[in-house]
Amino acid sequence: MPALEKALQHSKKKQIDECEIVSVKKNITTVRITDSEIAEIKQNFDESFGIRIIHGKKIASIQTTKKEDIEKAIDSAFLTIPNLKPREFWQGLPTTVSSTNLEGTFDEKLDKISGSEMMDITQSMINSANSDKIDTITGSLNIVSELFEIENSNGLFFKDKSTYISGIINAESEHGILPVSGIGHASGRILANFATEQIGEDAKKMCIESINPKKIDSDTYDIIFEPYSVGELLAFVVSSNFDFKTFSEKKSCFSNNFDDEIAVDDFNLTDDPHMADGVGTKVVDDEGVITQKNNLIEKGVFKNTFSNLFDSYKENKKSTGNGARIGSPMGRSSEPISISAPHNLKIDSGKTSQEDMIKDTKHGILVGRLWYTYAVNPIKGDFSCTARSGVRIIEDGEIKNPGKSVRIIHNLPTMLKNISEIGNNQQNVIQWASLPSITPSIKAEKIKVITI
Repeated sequence: MPALEKALQHSKKKQIDECEIVSVKKNITTVRITDSEIAEIKQNFDESFGIRIIHGKKIASIQTTKKEDIEKAIDSAFLTIPNLKPREFWQGLPTTVSSTNLEGTFDEKLDKISGSEMMDITQSMINSANSDKIDTITGSLNIVSELFEIENSNGLFFKDKSTYISGIINAESEHGILPVSGIGHASGRILANFATEQIGEDAKKMCIESINPKKIDSDTYDIIFEPYSVGELLAFVVSSNFDFKTFSEKKSCFSNNFDDEIAVDDFNLTDDPHMADGVGTKVVDDEGVITQKNNLIEKGVFKNTFSNLFDSYKENKKSTGNGARIGSPMGRSSEPISISAPHNLKIDSGKTSQEDMIKDTKHGILVGRLWYTYAVNPIKGDFSCTARSGVRIIEDGEIKNPGKSVRIIHNLPTMLKNISEIGNNQQNVIQWASLPSITPSIKAEKIKVITI
């Protein structure tokens, strides 16, 4: 008898109302780049189990890495039940799910890739970043292959095999008045779609174009955020405002704006769990609920939020299929209690090229990468970030000089209303252990910038 089924039988013998068991088998292979060469390749095999039990509407959870200890873990979790508070709003774990896996989420080539093949890919990333103006190259290549299983006492069973690939290059130069850097990144689910050489090319280009940066005076600018920096904003500033829990607790800066226009009318933000090659693409969420495309902002109007079972039940609503057990660097984990999270945050492409955005900008800045991005006052939507890499000064429709680091302190509702152009250069973006996104460049006007 399979381990999960055996464990569920054990929970039934103890007359536990509901039991959910999640199993994650994960193979993570990482090639690390240091001092412009491959420093190491390492492989980790993990198997872990997350258990959630509900009895008398009291919820307990526990996690273990030992298959033989699952039944003991259930017993241990059950012993804590008398000390817990009933969650009277709880409506039950999902029942049977009938669904097939999406195409393009598992690649046999990635699953079976050898260490030497990974080193060849990594070396190509390094080679494409090489230049006589680049002093140091660092970065990594990560490939994840996993088997996710979820089974519960209500008859649900789902199994999903997934693969992920992500590569990043940091190119650094000391050929100017101070050190500068550039970043290149690519991610996806299929080896054939992985833009190996583009990673190094992008890092090299950003770095070289940042040499000898000029001071940027504190002032108000129009800013063109390139895809990687937009992804940073989506992950650390935007997404939480559409979490149903945050929204219902009046902690979102848009809690009082449901069905209102909160952005320009050509701005569309979607959580798309079925996006081809998306890092967060999945047919069933991590609680066994069917995923669905969710239009969060539609033609500038706030239309939907995302949620898991617990947060939805608390307000007598249905889950949107956004129960998440986020794994690192990509994929799922066996955390026994899920959180609410988007799968793939997607901003629809516009019709404007980045080159035309620059031509239309009289007094602006192009930002390739953001650092230290966080909400300063989440309820009002105030946030702070630092532009440190790929900063370029735009005057009268032309890039005049690279720019030194600046701090941006701004407001999300204001920024969304001041988006003037949306690019046609949509890209897959994921920061380390963060939320996947698919986004083009975006130009936002009247943003205050402070010299560092």
